[in-house]
Amino acid sequence: AAAELEEARATLDAGRLGPAGRALRRSLSLKPQGNYPAAVGQGRLANARHEFGRGRAYGKRATRMAPDRPDGYAVLADAEIQLGNYGAARRAVQRLLDLAPASAAYGRAAYDLQTHGRNEDAAIALRRAEEAADSPEESAYAIARAGDLAWSEGELGSAARHFERALRRRPGHPYALAGQARVRAAQGETSSALRAYQRLTDRVPTPQFLLEHLEARMAADESESAEARTVRSALDAQIALARADKGPVDPHLARYAADHGDPDTAVALMRREARASDSVIVADALGWALHRAGHDEEALGWMREAARTGWRNPLFHCHRGAVEKALGMPEGDRHLAAGRKLNPHVWPCRSAREEAAGRVAPG
Repeated sequence: AAAELEEARATLDAGRLGPAGRALRRSLSLKPQGNYPAAVGQGRLANARHEFGRGRAYGKRATRMAPDRPDGYAVLADAEIQLGNYGAARRAVQRLLDLAPASAAYGRAAYDLQTHGRNEDAAIALRRAEEAADSPEESAYAIARAGDLAWSEGELGSAARHFERALRRRPGHPYALAGQARVRAAQGETSSALRAYQRLTDRVPTPQFLLEHLEARMAADESESAEARTVRSALDAQIALARADKGPVDPHLARYAADHGDPDTAVALMRREARASDSVIVADALGWALHRAGHDEEALGWMREAARTGWRNPLFHCHRGAVEKALGMPEGDRHLAAGRKLNPHVWPCRSAREEAAGRVAPG
């Protein structure tokens, strides 16, 4: 089960989660009590499926079972940060660092630091994660995360170098491929970027990669191309599944619905997700959906909630600025400028700026 889960994490191949679940059930049938590896595995499986409440429960079970073993704290930290329980997440990360100051611990510390606006410290933690990596997968993941961090601050050259290094360590690493395509699009290498996105989304059709692919096509005036229509169809199918199964909702799906589909659907999906998670990512996605649906007063409250950790996220700044502009608030210009200063190439910053100037109609 552990090998299947690790491969699913490295490749984003959700098909490996089923075999992992079956292996864990067999393990529990053989040893139903005191089965620490199975508790950790069940937590990792739940987190991989974005069932973070279940992941948290399994993480707590594992850490109670073996307070001095690190893997349960990794599960717990992942779940708590995705649920928006940032204090609890930091405590779990610190315990993980105390027990096993390895790549996994430094990577989680970096995410916590970035979420709280400490990008320089996050970069240091990611360098340590790379240095401590025990496998090409761990190394590539840390390097790709460093690339994402550089991208978030508009450092295209640094981001490109990180993504290239990650792909040398682990050819085909999906987050590095996405980052490389993102940078190429920002640098004007449109054809190369679109080819890269096409190959990536053919292989790994996650909401994030599909949305980036669609928006790259839109930026290239290919909104009505056959490729763009195929990407839209894939996202529409995932929206329909999310509405039907009542399970976790990827915020990228809500962003797609808000910006390129039905904002009311985005609102409904993210209200459901907000009942399960206090994450600032969820708050931002719900606030933006409300804005696109025409509910700016309520949207502003969620945008302020998204800002509570101090994350230097261009997406958050641009979304909040557009909402404030819609409400006639002078702060809107300041937040839009802050987002553009961080990274003017992020699609929501371009679209929010155009909408605030009256060139894009919501919905």
